[in-house]
Amino acid sequence: MTLLALLIGLVVERLATRLFHLRRLRWLDRLIDLGFRQIGQFVNWPPLIPIVLLALLLILPVFLILFSLQDALYGVANLVLAIFVLFFSLGPKDIGEDVDEYCHAIKAGDEERILDTAKALIETDVPADELERIQKVEEAVCIQANNRLFAVIFWFVLFGPYGPLGAWAYRVTDLLRRRAVFSASRDDGDTNVIVLQASVTLHGWLAWIPARLTAVGYALAGSFDGAFSAWRTPEESKAMPPHEQSESLLARVGVAAMSLRDVQDESISERGVRGATAANGMVFRLLFIWAAVIAAMTLYGWSV
Repeated sequence: MTLLALLIGLVVERLATRLFHLRRLRWLDRLIDLGFRQIGQFVNWPPLIPIVLLALLLILPVFLILFSLQDALYGVANLVLAIFVLFFSLGPKDIGEDVDEYCHAIKAGDEERILDTAKALIETDVPADELERIQKVEEAVCIQANNRLFAVIFWFVLFGPYGPLGAWAYRVTDLLRRRAVFSASRDDGDTNVIVLQASVTLHGWLAWIPARLTAVGYALAGSFDGAFSAWRTPEESKAMPPHEQSESLLARVGVAAMSLRDVQDESISERGVRGATAANGMVFRLLFIWAAVIAAMTLYGWSV
């Protein structure tokens, strides 16, 4: 059931591109903001506790629906729910679509659109230097692949018959992280900073294992030698928080696995398109590898 739901969910995710705007779940922003405001009343509590409680509150509806269905309609209801929840847990946008928009902007020479599409991937300020921006986008594709795709699949498969709960739990932590980043960017007050740190930490915990599995996958989908040599953590990264270490690992290993070589007489624009396309291609290959591994696990009874 897990494999079938996953395969159908991924196919639906590829075909239903016009519905991606629904996955932004903007209607949850007010509830999350309300929860963030309440956290300020628990000044004597460790900040992670109210963030975890808020996450559990957002996860609860899926748990209740999943528990109430049980084996309704011989499992068909569970299958439909799994596909539905998986669709809304992935993303919010497809990486390939973001990369295509970025490449089209480069080819059109639209600098404003280039910055907008690059920021959608990097999620922070875009470097002014073109070569640095190209590198950041390539790294961002490798990082976002885990955040939007592989970590969701990991928790979906790990939870077996309760896969929708695992996928949605990860998506909830990402929603909290994104909203906390937005709130902190508008107001850098002490409460927002504390909420941001707690939200990022919670999300980083759930991303830690999938990030390493994804990094191993990059080695298999790209240059193994290059990825292996980049795996070792640099000294300056050892003092980073866990979530930053995971992102640094994905960026280093992913870019090294791409193993792009300089092409004679290649313009900066052409290099930008080639790098982003190569990163997206590696992610797509890794998706097939994960699907094959999950299928093998299912056939041998290691997954439900």
